[in-house]
Amino acid sequence: MANSDMDESTGGDREIVASLEKGLAVIEAFDGTRPRLTLSEVAKLTGITRAGARRYLRTLTKLNYADFDGRYFSLSPRILRLGYAYLSSASDSARLQPFLERISEQTGESSSAAVLDGDEIVYIARSATRRIMSIGLGVGSRLPAYCTSLGRAILAYQPPAELDAYLERVRLEPRTPKTITDRTQLRAALEAVRAQGFAMVSEELEFGLRSIAVPLIQKNGKVTIALNISAQVAHASPAEMEERFLPSLREASEALRYTF
Repeated sequence: MANSDMDESTGGDREIVASLEKGLAVIEAFDGTRPRLTLSEVAKLTGITRAGARRYLRTLTKLNYADFDGRYFSLSPRILRLGYAYLSSASDSARLQPFLERISEQTGESSSAAVLDGDEIVYIARSATRRIMSIGLGVGSRLPAYCTSLGRAILAYQPPAELDAYLERVRLEPRTPKTITDRTQLRAALEAVRAQGFAMVSEELEFGLRSIAVPLIQKNGKVTIALNISAQVAHASPAEMEERFLPSLREASEALRYTF
């Protein structure tokens, strides 16, 4: 019987290439908090056998997508080709960027656009006036959806069945003592977002950070993108966020609505 790491199909679907799926999982094991990993760590994070993980890592290293110092593996700059392939072919980011830059000019604060990918948001465009988080954010950065204004602005507009499935499976881990980790409370917060048309999150993701987001309701009525502005808590109260920032976000959202 062939080794499971060498199977060419997975999940009963013969059009799915298991080896590619696992190779991508190895790449995704690396992130900002795990830039360097041992073979054992990669195997544990991906659920792939050590022998399988070794083959994928050696292949990535041979193709110059990863580096190896004798103990630790890390992704090499060549991996940026994969992300650039998306950026160069995706029109969404290009359409969003001018609007984000205008928002930042009007408000003096950083603005971003993100989409929902699984249980996380992924930044697809960003206009940063200054760094306000302990971690650097850029296009491609990922954050939990449940404790971010961008995530809530998208989640609140998902079909009931999809939202129920999300709330059932997501792990609500506290990022700060203010993070909502109760599913009933999170559902109520999302219902409030839908009722008022915007999401505001204060220090649930990180101390000192407050953000406000609006959904980009597309022509077909769906919401897959949200826009936000982030600011230091000391610079803007919730009332000031609504008064100063919400109009710019809504103006951009309305203008973009007919282009998506």
